[in-house]
Amino acid sequence: MVVIRLFALSHKAEFATFLLDLRLLRECGRHFAEGSLADLAGISRWPRCEQLSTWRPWRLGRAELCWQSDETWALGDTCAPLVSTGSLAGNCLAHRCLWDKLHSGPRVGSVPTFDWFFGYEEAQGFLLPLLQEAPAAYPLRVLDVGCGTSSLCTGLYTKCPIPVDVLGVDFSPVAVAHMNSLLEGGQDQIPLYPGHPASRLQFIQADAQNLEPVAPSGSFQLVLDKGTWDAVARGGLPGAYQLLSECLRVLSPRGTLIQFSDEDPDVRLPCLEQGSQGWTVTVQELGPFRGIPYFAYLVQVSH
Repeated sequence: MVVIRLFALSHKAEFATFLLDLRLLRECGRHFAEGSLADLAGISRWPRCEQLSTWRPWRLGRAELCWQSDETWALGDTCAPLVSTGSLAGNCLAHRCLWDKLHSGPRVGSVPTFDWFFGYEEAQGFLLPLLQEAPAAYPLRVLDVGCGTSSLCTGLYTKCPIPVDVLGVDFSPVAVAHMNSLLEGGQDQIPLYPGHPASRLQFIQADAQNLEPVAPSGSFQLVLDKGTWDAVARGGLPGAYQLLSECLRVLSPRGTLIQFSDEDPDVRLPCLEQGSQGWTVTVQELGPFRGIPYFAYLVQVSH
């Protein structure tokens, strides 16, 4: 059972933060097979939090979220404990330990991947024309930052008719191990085969805010960020701007960075324009998927 009490949201930024918290909870909650919340703005499930006592209030931005549980969900000794003040999403989603826990938890059904927002099937109609128009390279190099266990990399590798060299990076070793196992045919899965003979796929553990060890400057024609800015920004905008800076650094001179999100352009565009001065930022609406509109934010060199 959920009780939510909204306080006055006097500023547009506060309201945007509150909505983002709800969106991230909704997306995180889709992954878990245990625990439940009442249907609230699309939220269906959420893990029980550390030391959560019966009807303990949990602050969600300027809202107070409460639920009943007699069990706890521990993040582990090496993880900073969740605190009961501030933004719940902000306290959780910038921490690697949360993602390790999420990616190692039980999965709903038999699908081996989990997608924030949407997966490759929904994105391919948007991505394929961009790949066809990309600067000449054989194969096209594609980087997915914060790939998690998404179907975006695997879909590009197995279904894209254009030769692509895809690298998925994530700071969670659990996610990277899962995706490498999926690629190689572990977990009782059939090994993945390329949609084009020249296509390649690799997953590496790396911090998207420091890609120097795995990605030289100017080495990718396309960089994808599906929900990674949204998660990193919960730990503070400086981290999100560092993520953006690294994504732009590894782009080839005529490359494109795409951020997929459901965040409203009124909120996202000013941040991207501030963090990518000298670049052109545009937005295209996608979907709706499952009744929710999404946006593709494109950052390209100004001509």
